Amino acid sequence: MKTKKNLTAFLVAIFSVASTLFVYSQINVSSRQTLTNQINSPIERTGPVVLTSMQAPDGPVDLTYAAGQCVQSVVHVRVRSTIANEDGSDNPFSQFFGENNMKQEPRKVTGFGSGVIISPDGYIVTNNHVVDGADSIQVTLNNNKSYTAAIVGRDPDTDLALIKINAENLPAIKFGDSDNLKLGEWVLAVGNPFNLTSTVTAGIVSAKGRSLSMDGSYKLESFIQTDAALNMGNSGGALVNTKGELVGITSAIISPTGTYSGNSFAIPINIVKKTVADLQKYGRVQRAFLGISIREVTSDLAQSVKLENVSGAYIASVVPDGAAAIAGLKAKDVIIKINDKNIGSPAQLEETLAQHHPGDQINITYFRNARENTASVELKNVDGTTIVVLESTGEAVFGSKLIPLTSQEKEKYAIDSGTKVTSVGEGKLKDLGIKNGTIISAINGKKVNNVSEIREATSDGEFLSSLEGIQPNGMYFSYQFKN
Repeated sequence: MKTKKNLTAFLVAIFSVASTLFVYSQINVSSRQTLTNQINSPIERTGPVVLTSMQAPDGPVDLTYAAGQCVQSVVHVRVRSTIANEDGSDNPFSQFFGENNMKQEPRKVTGFGSGVIISPDGYIVTNNHVVDGADSIQVTLNNNKSYTAAIVGRDPDTDLALIKINAENLPAIKFGDSDNLKLGEWVLAVGNPFNLTSTVTAGIVSAKGRSLSMDGSYKLESFIQTDAALNMGNSGGALVNTKGELVGITSAIISPTGTYSGNSFAIPINIVKKTVADLQKYGRVQRAFLGISIREVTSDLAQSVKLENVSGAYIASVVPDGAAAIAGLKAKDVIIKINDKNIGSPAQLEETLAQHHPGDQINITYFRNARENTASVELKNVDGTTIVVLESTGEAVFGSKLIPLTSQEKEKYAIDSGTKVTSVGEGKLKDLGIKNGTIISAINGKKVNNVSEIREATSDGEFLSSLEGIQPNGMYFSYQFKN
């Protein structure tokens, strides 16, 4: 009986196990089929695709393209000029007044700089200080071909000059837009430092609208500051962006030693474009003026006029009947915008005006009595008109060309007479080491205002016993000569 019960229990257990295995096998097959169908069937996208891999940071900026694009457009400029043999002073006639009173001959000197080809037919832009006073200019291309260059025009106030060589199909550089430069943006400087041709250095844009407080009657300063290395010979070279586009002309450094010390400066291309276009078309720059004197906006000035931001160009005085006065601007107004461009400093205002011509209409936004106002202004030239001012090379005497001084120049130097040397040629003035830009106010004891008066005072250029005037560096001179 006991055996029968045990057999029954054993059969029940086997049946239960078999039933369980059967049910499990069916469920497992169904699960595998469902999983297979899910893997092989498309998944419906219910949201945007999100990449789960880590985004690697960009690598170093590749400047090889920019260097390759512009290096052929930068040239070496060699200048021969004549200077007085000075005894450690700025006196152009010191050779006549030494202890032994013996005359020393002027010296022939050679200077070097850089230039940038801006047109296939031979127009090249460089710095004015590179070619000022040049007797001859030789340009050497990157392919070592050399040409004699002629000066088309110079503008001391922007320190720019346009020269030309007789050549065709030259590799002209592409222009960029200096207004679009950003702080921290990579730039290349290309030039000929220490006569090492086709040298490329790199840096970033450190500042914009930088003023260096250089001397000059209408000196325009709104430099691009960079830490790209510049040295003697880089003047007139190219500052380019990573696309190889010209964004500035390298011009100056600040250094206690005369060599690169961490800061260098370039003239923005938007100033260069307008300046060289004027020099090519008119022979001189058609500069637009508002007829105001301006100052930096300080915290105290901003508070006094209830200006929220310490920025803009503060009008210190207004010229009667000038462009600003006619439009209703007054002293103590603060210019904060020209057209759609914000004005943060006097340098930015000057840079913006330098891109306009006399006769252009601009909209000025200014701050007065805690309110913003807008005025439409017609810009004027230095004479207070909108007429094109053509370059006058002057009449010649003593082998050099001179022009009368303007009323503004006489006021600046506090003199009531004078002529300015514009081109030194073979003759007495060159023998004396006189440079372009020298002002001659009196000859042989007589005040002179033009070449006719100089001829009358010197017996038509035959007699010279004394000379008075002002050197280009602003120093006054008065000398007697032994005949």
